[in-house]
Amino acid sequence: MRLIPVYSWTKKVDQVGKTTQSFLNQPWASGVILLSCVVVAMLLANLPFTKHLYHAFLETDLSMAIQSPIDPETGTRAIDWVFPHDMTVEKFINDILMVVFFFTVGLEIKREVVCGELCSVKKAMLPVIAAMGGMLFPALIYMFFNNGTAAASGWGIPTATDIAFAVGIMSILGNKVPVSLKVFLTALAIADDLGAILVVAFFYGGEINFLLLGIAILILVLIYFMSRLREKRMVYYLIPAIAVWFLFYYAGIHSTMSGVVMAFMIPMDARYSRAYFRRRTKEYQARIKEYDDCEGEEEAEFPNGPQRHCLRRLSHISSNSVGMSYRLEHALNPWVNYCIMPIFALANAGVEIPDLSYFNIFQMSPELGSVGMGIFFGLLLGKPVGISIASFIAIKCKVGEMPSGGTWKMLFAVACLGGIGFTMSIFVDTLSFGEQAPEVMMNLRAAGKIAVLMASLSAGVLGSVLISLFSKAEK
Repeated sequence: MRLIPVYSWTKKVDQVGKTTQSFLNQPWASGVILLSCVVVAMLLANLPFTKHLYHAFLETDLSMAIQSPIDPETGTRAIDWVFPHDMTVEKFINDILMVVFFFTVGLEIKREVVCGELCSVKKAMLPVIAAMGGMLFPALIYMFFNNGTAAASGWGIPTATDIAFAVGIMSILGNKVPVSLKVFLTALAIADDLGAILVVAFFYGGEINFLLLGIAILILVLIYFMSRLREKRMVYYLIPAIAVWFLFYYAGIHSTMSGVVMAFMIPMDARYSRAYFRRRTKEYQARIKEYDDCEGEEEAEFPNGPQRHCLRRLSHISSNSVGMSYRLEHALNPWVNYCIMPIFALANAGVEIPDLSYFNIFQMSPELGSVGMGIFFGLLLGKPVGISIASFIAIKCKVGEMPSGGTWKMLFAVACLGGIGFTMSIFVDTLSFGEQAPEVMMNLRAAGKIAVLMASLSAGVLGSVLISLFSKAEK
């Protein structure tokens, strides 16, 4: 029997690892993974031998129950405590894992507001105004088709832009898109995310428990003063964050909002100053050299015991010389892009299609309206038209400036990519239509998800084609 040397296996594993790392480093990688998860979810939800398992798994109860035996005289339990109430796998993904996603989005928004593309009024005005237009027009188009019907509450679905897909497509198109317009769309998508967060917070929550909300606000005020006192240790923010999530969850405000609020509370200032960093690193580097010289031999062990201590201290000082907000964003981004968002897509994009008529998103009913037409035309037409008109008004009123190297045709083409709604649109869809009967609600949500997928695909193709055509015409 021929044995394959161990080193050949090691070499193959190393090569696979390098290829995987190279793929994950591409800006479009997260979009490809998300799209793959959508396809897998649709297959799982529709194949005869997987659809029952798929839905049963998502509905699996994850609540923890503490119950005492039933009292035979009263027929009740002295202790009957369930936490969290009605927590299924699907709710765990949407109410807990997505908190991390919204927390990361909040960190990105805060960074852009403090020192990025939204840090000054002049920089922020054009993308913010464009984002407002890109939310208003889709909502109006949606209401045109659904006003006064059972589907009216879904107006927030076509108002969001998926930054991962939009930026990924622009990266694939390369230098066909001017850098200034890439920055413009990225800033617009971040402002759009903030708008979508406000929409979810104000319009898609439940009945509010003001006592629990008041306690949550009190904790947030204490965290704010703690950050003002320059507390930079992460554990003092993590524990209150869990308490705030718990209070939001039971207060009737969607729990994902706790992630956004906590992100704004995380300090951006580093724990150690530049002067402290320079002084301490010089000291520890000198000690490392001193301990090296003490060995007196070139091949002495490195690092030895004292040197390991110095290196640990250098690592600690280097890490804490970067603001907590930056460190958390850098640490969480891979988890969000390659774990949480794909899991969200697997759990929420799986729409059961009993027959091909489900793909007819252009049907309309006097009672149910047309979720499909409202979302499809809202994303595909409302987004680019709203962004372009709002940008035109802002530039003509000298409130904003046309991105350098950009033209109106190219700005419209880039705005078409704003019609890729995916993550946020599907998330809002999962919160919509809750006031309807369960069967009607499920049908409306299913139609909404199909429309989001079809509109996002169409917007991506349309934007890519227009960018390619306009870039050739301008050469």
